[in-house]
Amino acid sequence: MGRTGLVAAGAAALACALLGTSIAVSAPARAAHAAPATHDALYLVTLDGPGTAGYRGVVPVGIEQLAMRHQQDVVLASVGSPAPVYRWTTALNGFAVRLDRADAETLNTQPHVALVEKNSVRRLAGTPSHTASGMVGPGRQRGGAGVVIGVVDSGIWPDSPLFSSVPRLGHRPAGFTGGCDGATDFPASSCNRKLVGARWFVEGFGADRVRSSASLSPLDDDGHGTQVASIAAGDAGVSVEVNGQRLGSYGGVAPQARLAVYKACWTAPDPDDDGCATADLVTAIDKATADGVDVLNLSVAGSPGLDTVERALLGAAEDDVVVVAAAGNGARTFAAHTTPWVTTVGATTGEVRRGRVRLGPDGPTLTGAMASTRGTRPARLVVGADVAAPGATRVDARVCAPGSLDAARVAGAVVLCERGEIGRVDKSLAVQRADGVGMVLANVRPGSVDADFHSVPTVHVDRVAGRTLRHWLAAHPHGRVSLQPLGTEETPARVTPWSSGGDPTGGLLKPDVVAPGAGVLGAVPPSVHGTRWDFASGTSAATAYTSGAAAVLLARHDWSADVVRSALATTAAPVDRAPTLLREGAGRVRPLVADRPGVAYAVRPGDYRRWLDGRLMSRAVNTPSLVLAGTARVAHRTITNVGARPMYFSSAVAGFTRHAVRVTPAAVRLAPGASVTFTVRVSGPGVSPLDDGWITWAGADGSRARIPVLVTR
Repeated sequence: MGRTGLVAAGAAALACALLGTSIAVSAPARAAHAAPATHDALYLVTLDGPGTAGYRGVVPVGIEQLAMRHQQDVVLASVGSPAPVYRWTTALNGFAVRLDRADAETLNTQPHVALVEKNSVRRLAGTPSHTASGMVGPGRQRGGAGVVIGVVDSGIWPDSPLFSSVPRLGHRPAGFTGGCDGATDFPASSCNRKLVGARWFVEGFGADRVRSSASLSPLDDDGHGTQVASIAAGDAGVSVEVNGQRLGSYGGVAPQARLAVYKACWTAPDPDDDGCATADLVTAIDKATADGVDVLNLSVAGSPGLDTVERALLGAAEDDVVVVAAAGNGARTFAAHTTPWVTTVGATTGEVRRGRVRLGPDGPTLTGAMASTRGTRPARLVVGADVAAPGATRVDARVCAPGSLDAARVAGAVVLCERGEIGRVDKSLAVQRADGVGMVLANVRPGSVDADFHSVPTVHVDRVAGRTLRHWLAAHPHGRVSLQPLGTEETPARVTPWSSGGDPTGGLLKPDVVAPGAGVLGAVPPSVHGTRWDFASGTSAATAYTSGAAAVLLARHDWSADVVRSALATTAAPVDRAPTLLREGAGRVRPLVADRPGVAYAVRPGDYRRWLDGRLMSRAVNTPSLVLAGTARVAHRTITNVGARPMYFSSAVAGFTRHAVRVTPAAVRLAPGASVTFTVRVSGPGVSPLDDGWITWAGADGSRARIPVLVTR
């Protein structure tokens, strides 16, 4: 018998032994120990060690999985062998099981049990927003071919043209084995060359707790998952039209990438109860890892600690998956996913859509925000308060409340409405229903001006411009105005006020990067939003943008996941007016620049798990950032030349105001693939406020790889 035959025979024998042992252990336990009278909660139980994704032994993976299931059965036997709801063997070794509190405490004391955690429900990290950032889509025609982005979210609307099987998708992904879980309203044929996988998981949330109209299938009932998928990898060249307004041509960040969706987030009868159960999230991550996704997108609120979800994400990273997750939308809460194997993403503002109000045929103009791509011809200007409908108050008409405007006096006119009291888009709907042709929305106090999806062409102006307009109308009671779109305007990106920042006492700098997350356009199911497109705001949109950028890099380079994550961070741009690195991390993601980072910060195999087990300090993990806390004054980092030719690289230090930071060696010459370890030394006051700055390695070819450094005492 040859070597292959011997291995096969040995594996078969081991499988039989394991299965036999499993039955012998678990069956008597069920007979001797009756199940508790009430299993009142679902618990997530994680056992020691990695799942098969992190397994590096010689036993075949299938046999290792059998061994894990046997180990799980032994642990379950200690509490009467209840049937688990879920089992996990790929991203981690564990299970979800219904237990009473006493049995959960018993499991927590068992050998080889690393964590017992009660199932909980988390919110999605994004909300629909009518406010447009001006970002219809990057407009890129190529990028991401051969890469699969796994999206753990609320499902997908497969009928969007953004998910069509178009010829320009390029070669089929290698190594992806996922499938399509069909249902009555989501047939298996919903999957195609673009949407290569679709699965759903509801046991943690509870099928009896979902909204009656929700679909027990991968179909999106919320819209969030569809938006995320479209931002990351929507097909290129799709025309966008909303309310009769043409907004141009759309394309995701990686339009040639494939998508695999894992529905783990659900809608409930009460929207306050919507969310994603941690048991379902872990199962989705485990399955996505087993299916072989290349990038994993998790736009879900997270825990700041090392919970089961974070351990599952470690398993994905150990399988060389680029893991990208949302920092969260709480300005008063610290960024989630505080682990070195996750690229945690905060949100920035983007471009702004502008428009102007022209006063008279040759008069002055007032500039504001305008989403519409069509304007109005010269028309009468009327003040909302002056055209109140019979029975409506001037107060309601002033803010253009629904039903407050007199159609007989508004028809064919542009209406001046004051901001406040009701939603901005509700005002333009009231103007439309009164047969108005446009609206000028004026602030009456300091505040933002926003380009919204309005029912009629609208320019939103600030308080000063609004006052100017009223004075002009008083002097020209029969004056006519026109509204004119000006297109998009580049403005300095800034971290949004609601994007979660990092913990100054943490050992790792979070968020890792930031990306556009305010008013980003994406596809939505018409059954949910009444339209095929909507804007979204939140770190979820920023996470999707970054996942797309990761897919573009993977398609162009034979890079490992940690090198891709390094390239995204080291080529990021500083954010205007960011107060500290705890708000922006390495800065704003730049997909095109990330293609040529010069050097990368590669992580040694096993270091993530050594960090998890407490055998490696945070500053010793070779991440593309550095935190020196307490008395620590020396740290080391290793850079690798990821270019195609030998290169000289020189270092530079900038930004620090209270400490002196020195890098040695200051310059190096590296052959392609060669690495060098450099030392960072900090000197200065022993007790000092927070200080931060940057270390940059510049290559002779113009490449620049910059990492943020935080010094906290």
